[in-house]
Amino acid sequence: MNQTSNTRCGFVALIGAPNAGKSTLMNAIVGAKLSIVTHKVQTTRAIVRGIAMAGDAQIIFVDTPGIFQPKRRLDRAMVTTAWSGAADADAVCLLVDAQRGLDEGNEAILEKLSATKQKRILILNKIDAVKREKLLELAQAVNARLPFDETFMVSALTGSGVEDLTNHLGSIMPAGPWLYPEDQISDAPLRSLAAEITREKLFLRLHDELPYESTVETTAWTSMKDGSARIEQTIYVTREGHKKIVIGKGGETIKAISMAARKEIMAMAEAPVHLFLFVKVRENWSDDPERYREMGLEFPVEKP
Repeated sequence: MNQTSNTRCGFVALIGAPNAGKSTLMNAIVGAKLSIVTHKVQTTRAIVRGIAMAGDAQIIFVDTPGIFQPKRRLDRAMVTTAWSGAADADAVCLLVDAQRGLDEGNEAILEKLSATKQKRILILNKIDAVKREKLLELAQAVNARLPFDETFMVSALTGSGVEDLTNHLGSIMPAGPWLYPEDQISDAPLRSLAAEITREKLFLRLHDELPYESTVETTAWTSMKDGSARIEQTIYVTREGHKKIVIGKGGETIKAISMAARKEIMAMAEAPVHLFLFVKVRENWSDDPERYREMGLEFPVEKP
């Protein structure tokens, strides 16, 4: 670990409404796919930590679940986790979808964000799809509602503005030693990242047909003598009908999900992968505290 007395290290929380582009932005900054990216809202559930270097600074990004109006127990756990991630960070970045602008969801986040004591950074995302005048108007409107220390305009998808943002964040991190090796990009174990990859492929394939309560767990990861990995994963759904949808006619759907996931897991693990997927029905998994612990979420106790 090549450290000097000038090293800096700190945590940056990425918060925002669902589908603002937090996962895409973190993946772009870190230079690898850590967070699940789908068309389906609220797909990031737990806090995913990505690690990036900016000169002598190590930035640990906390990609939190999207903040929205919670209705179910799982929703409440995700929103609580998002705000606790923001409370523990050295800087908080609010990501706003420039196309959506200052909508009701962002208004609610701004109200709660006003209580935070950390440095606040506004990031307007998806600028490639919005005219410059509109962007300037939006930046002014948000800052009028709640002043931010800095405002950045980026396109997480194309990478525009991402380097400037990363360099700035590196410059405001507190002095201190790095917490991770220079070449490490996440603190999540490979098993978790592999499960997230499969969950992403599941949602991309079936995003209109499958409720987002479906989850994936890596149940076995065996390193073989030939250097390959044998991975077993279970896709949990809440109804028998959903199990049939995931498997598909003649097993076509699950085969396609497995092929797409195996390709990405192989690139991530840097080894040949044999992936075996199983589908099980677990009706009340969203009421099981153990499942929440596995996802890094706090189990919310129902109020009487």
